[in-house]
Amino acid sequence: MNSESTLSAIVLAAGLGTRMKSRKAKVLHEAGGQALLEHVLDAAEATVSPERIVVVIGHQAEEVRKRVGGRGCRFVTQTEQRGTGHAVAICAGEAAKDGRTLLLYGDCPLLTADTIARLVAAQAKSGCAATLITTLLDDPTGYGRIVRSADGAVAAIVEHKAATPEQLQIREINSGIYCIDSALLWKFVGEIVPNAASGEIYLTDIVELLGAVGHRVEALVLEDPSEILGINHRVELAEADRILRARKARQLMFDGVTILQPETVSIDARVRIGQDTVIGPLTQISGSTVIGEDCRVGAGSVIRDSVIADGVEIGEYCFIGTSTVASGARIGPFSRLRQDNQVGAGAHIGNFVELKKTVFGAGSKAMHLAYLGDSVIGAGVNVGAGTITCNYDGTHKHTTTIEDGVFVGSNSTLVAPVKLEQGSYIAAGSVITDAVPSGALGLGRSRQSNKEGWADKKRAESKAGKS
Repeated sequence: MNSESTLSAIVLAAGLGTRMKSRKAKVLHEAGGQALLEHVLDAAEATVSPERIVVVIGHQAEEVRKRVGGRGCRFVTQTEQRGTGHAVAICAGEAAKDGRTLLLYGDCPLLTADTIARLVAAQAKSGCAATLITTLLDDPTGYGRIVRSADGAVAAIVEHKAATPEQLQIREINSGIYCIDSALLWKFVGEIVPNAASGEIYLTDIVELLGAVGHRVEALVLEDPSEILGINHRVELAEADRILRARKARQLMFDGVTILQPETVSIDARVRIGQDTVIGPLTQISGSTVIGEDCRVGAGSVIRDSVIADGVEIGEYCFIGTSTVASGARIGPFSRLRQDNQVGAGAHIGNFVELKKTVFGAGSKAMHLAYLGDSVIGAGVNVGAGTITCNYDGTHKHTTTIEDGVFVGSNSTLVAPVKLEQGSYIAAGSVITDAVPSGALGLGRSRQSNKEGWADKKRAESKAGKS
């Protein structure tokens, strides 16, 4: 076998995950903003073509397919949980028979693409039958121990409960992650016999089978044990989430992003942020969000699945969801772009302004205390404080259209469907139910009347009532 041999992967993701105490499949639980299985596939796909990856699914198989099926990998269903060796063996009809095969686990989200590449390179260079990842633990309790031969090869993997007192002193433990000659894998995996105590077929037994006929197995020892952390319960899930987010923040900072108090910031794995952007403390940036260069995101802001162009300033404690914000816009503080909004270049959305399914034109302003829903707002529009669009009639949503250059006075109520044509002016305090022509003044309020002496009379009556 040479270094040009084709590479494949099998990812074991069929387990029930009973210690998670969840109705959801373990590999679908999220850390760092993605399902555990998605992290594993991301790392694998840096080295292996998706069409050469087989995922073994079982519990909630259809949900797992839906989550990762768009990647192009293949699936095999393990209907009966009979151990890791059995899970690999049932892939014989789908997995490639040539080259080398990676054996990975869907609940190990911290394994990096770099480590997978190192494992593949070590296996290619060694020319041995298999290379597995190991690490050293101060407390290896519960893990399978690596037993080495006199020449340093891996002779066996002994499970904790089957280990002798001498073997229990071994600190090197098995991760279960292999790179193995594919031909040898398929020759020997079917020869693994069920464990006498549990009845399960353990993949670890293949090491002794290979050694018995003279094939050598070597180990790649990882310096960072956290990479092979498998997720068994919610405490480990939380630890994996912490590590993934710390990695993400660290990488962004190396890439030229300033993150203030990074230990307080939560950024998902798929988020992209441009150079010289500053991220304030206590922010949450999630999903597929993309933030451009030279932006500023204020403390406590939450941004989900949105696209923020270059030079945007987002003030403190804003929420932006599934929206796009063009270059030079200013949002907040305390603004809410609830969903599906498009904010134009240089626009200003101020404090306690909420947008929902609204196009807000270039250079337009809504600086205070407004609700703009289901609206199409042109360029250079001024929306006064207290303005609301009444977009819901109890049955259907309707659109408010405000054309370029319109001035909307404070405390205006725009009852949709309604259109304010270009350059029109809406008097403060108006209720607008009909279209306002271009260049016209829209006025929809009662004429003021003053009742002389009314206030003095009211005070006198109140005083008399107290005496």
